[in-house]
Amino acid sequence: SDGSIRLHQMTSEYPVMQWNYSTNGQPVIALQWALTRPAVFFALDASSNIYIWDLLENDLFPVAKETVPSQKVVAMALLGEPEKANGLLGIVLAKEPGQIDIQYVKKKWASP
Repeated sequence: SDGSIRLHQMTSEYPVMQWNYSTNGQPVIALQWALTRPAVFFALDASSNIYIWDLLENDLFPVAKETVPSQKVVAMALLGEPEKANGLLGIVLAKEPGQIDIQYVKKKWASP
């Protein structure tokens, strides 16, 4: 609820990494690892901002932040085919009035 994100190992109750207030204090609505690139994950906050984290590039801060204009985003999901080498990764955004948007992610965050 405060925007903190924690990365855990399955064998420990303590986080390996923790990013406090990573969304400027906004609650995290959704968080998902990229299906095609294991070091990348996406976080959606309550203000319709999407934060892209690439832990190989920077493990302290997100490498990009995108604000979704106009309508509030209430859910996010990623789609892709990890078994294929093309590295295509899509992001599905569900907006408050029921609209669904699908966008492709830049290759640098999607390629294996």
